[in-house]
Amino acid sequence: MLTPEENELLCRVEGDAPMGRIFRNHWLPALLSEEIADPDCAPARVKLLGESLVAFRDTDGRVGLIQEACPHRGASLYFGRNEECGLRCLYHGWKFDVDGNCVEMASEPAESSFCDKVKIKSYPVVETGGFVWTYMGPRESMPEFAPPVWQPTPETNVVTTKVIVGANWAQMLEGSIDSAHSSSLHSSDMVPARVPGAQSTVTQWQRPSTDKAPRLVVQRTSYGFRYSAIRRPIKDASTHDYVRTTLFVAPYLVHIPPNNLHRSCTVHVPRDDNSTTFYFVAFGSDTVPAQEDWRKLHANRVGFDLDATYRNTRTHENDYKQDRQAMKLGNFTGIPGITNQDIVMWESMGPIVDRTQDRLGASDLAIVEFRKQMVEAARTVAAGGPAIGTTEPRMPLAKLASFEGIVPKTADWRTLGASPEEIALNAKMASGAKSHAAE
Repeated sequence: MLTPEENELLCRVEGDAPMGRIFRNHWLPALLSEEIADPDCAPARVKLLGESLVAFRDTDGRVGLIQEACPHRGASLYFGRNEECGLRCLYHGWKFDVDGNCVEMASEPAESSFCDKVKIKSYPVVETGGFVWTYMGPRESMPEFAPPVWQPTPETNVVTTKVIVGANWAQMLEGSIDSAHSSSLHSSDMVPARVPGAQSTVTQWQRPSTDKAPRLVVQRTSYGFRYSAIRRPIKDASTHDYVRTTLFVAPYLVHIPPNNLHRSCTVHVPRDDNSTTFYFVAFGSDTVPAQEDWRKLHANRVGFDLDATYRNTRTHENDYKQDRQAMKLGNFTGIPGITNQDIVMWESMGPIVDRTQDRLGASDLAIVEFRKQMVEAARTVAAGGPAIGTTEPRMPLAKLASFEGIVPKTADWRTLGASPEEIALNAKMASGAKSHAAE
């Protein structure tokens, strides 16, 4: 359980909230490149940390991310004309470039210098890996952009789903680091099988274990923490363990265990206190599914399962189109798609779950660590300290890797999937923590 004050620290991201300041000190995925695919195409609405923004690609292909409200009278620039390297407000013809500079004022006299004095809020952007990224923190402390976990090389194949979810970012991320729930909630999609490791098919992920009560172990790292869920395998249970290692990369990314075809991440970017943009990313070599196949697998196809703004057609009002007949015939949830199954759980908690009332067990160890670590991080920022994940030494995100497999019981779970650089850094951190505790 958390206190009400701790729950507020964990969840609130708008305005000057400490958790929002943590997010602002990291490069954030703002939207998918596909949303503004062509020069002078229609702009896209973007909401981040409570701010209403507009993204557009200008005539030269440059991407801008600016405030939605025109500074003249507050009309929405989303409805503006994207033309000749700028976004023009329909109301009075004021036009802004990708850096937020006002470059034309149709309503003002030609000899006026007013245009030179007007600039709106804009944020720097980087486009890579199918995403447009932005940094919303102080420019003087803006870090150099580093490739994300899912782009270890420029040639890596990347596909993703996107869904706007009506729930706070923290309860969604807690779902992504909850290894135990997959054995129940996703049991019709992640099925036990006598296979050597996690195997992906067109419709299912097969796993070599029937164990629904994993033993969890957690290790703090410079970027957040890594934890392993250790289960009994179907074969060789007396000598081996089935281990799934997940990484929490603060503040918004979870690197989940891989399968035979691809690696995966979930990304939870707060739109505001009560809603989140969720991305489910698959990446790897030529065995990664095609974009539409990945979205079909998760029942997250735009124009079918989602509307044009990436909002789910399965909602609380229509009971998420749950199929009770399918449940009678053996489907555990009656809800297609792993992401949709999670969304029902996340949204059913309400926009912000009351953590003063929950009761956690042994399988919730990673969730306990997440809450403890991020509440500490928020208090550090509130006291004027640095944001988690921004101090040295730092691991390059593209060098991080999760793990999945059957290993001898003598294997050290801390090193599974970890690069030599991370093993050395984690050992150094552990040594420092012991020295500090001894003092």
